[in-house]
Amino acid sequence: MSETETRTVTIAAIAAEAGVSVPTVSRVLNGRSDVAPHTRERVERLLRDHGYRRRGSRPTTTARLIDLVFNDLDSPWAVEIIRGVEDAAHAEGVGTVVTAIHRRASDTRSWLDNLAGRNSDGAILVTSDVDPSLHAELRRLHVPAVVIDPAGVPELDVPTIGATNWAGGLTATEHLIGLGHRRIGLVAGTPTLLCSRARQDGHRAALEAAGLTVDPALMRVGDFSHEAGFRAATELLQLPEPPTAVVAANDQMALGAFEAVRRAGLRVPEDVSVVGFDDLPVAQWSSPPLTTVHQPLSEMGSLAARTVLRLVRGEHLETPRLELSTRLVVRESTAPPRAGG
Repeated sequence: MSETETRTVTIAAIAAEAGVSVPTVSRVLNGRSDVAPHTRERVERLLRDHGYRRRGSRPTTTARLIDLVFNDLDSPWAVEIIRGVEDAAHAEGVGTVVTAIHRRASDTRSWLDNLAGRNSDGAILVTSDVDPSLHAELRRLHVPAVVIDPAGVPELDVPTIGATNWAGGLTATEHLIGLGHRRIGLVAGTPTLLCSRARQDGHRAALEAAGLTVDPALMRVGDFSHEAGFRAATELLQLPEPPTAVVAANDQMALGAFEAVRRAGLRVPEDVSVVGFDDLPVAQWSSPPLTTVHQPLSEMGSLAARTVLRLVRGEHLETPRLELSTRLVVRESTAPPRAGG
């Protein structure tokens, strides 16, 4: 094929040569999984042989830039996700662009415009609300997307990377029960987020399995911030019968609970045990070092990057939903309750 023919080859020509329909070629270009493997291989071979390019884009088989999009960047776990994404992307010679859209439609629109302008090959969304219009726009731009969902599972047909939040909540509370605690407070996360509900449900399941009462008076709702953890723990410690231990839905709220214990003239873990969730780097440097549930945030970022690059290359995904295991990391913020606690 001549140089001129290489530049002007069309999807229709590729479809005719492959013996498939134009929509089938389009699905291969969009990284869709609903194409038979042998058909996908034949179409991709022809695309490579003819040097086909999307209008204004790089080769369909090689990614050089992916977008990583957060609602906000004010949480330390964002750094861990970025680390994982960049490690995996760098290993494949791919650059990353990090954006915060602050849950504003105007910022989302601005990001989409920039995405089209820089011709990114794929997008990783760290968000709880991938709405249909955003999904449709990404498909129009031929940009495959993967969702990292510590905040929830989208209802759309988008691959997702998550963690075992329910099991983490269960393990945290089981640890305290095993130490002998019977009045265990909970500082839950934002109730609209599925990860918060899953961690709370795991906590309830551990109490019920141990034959303990699920006492609403021992439960408070936070927003994953230090301040929320401080306020909630302060309220719990002011109860006529305060808890001897507190489970917080993330490390930031757990550290806020540390301060509430200190201001109450008490000590962790001698008077109140505290367990967090995430296992951020700061957890091992707190005073005392924080017992917490390790959520593999960096690994989630790496897996999301590898997954979106597979979509860019047109590879078939074995499953659209992957969950990485959580595990309890026991440090020095938990201990048996005082006698009679």
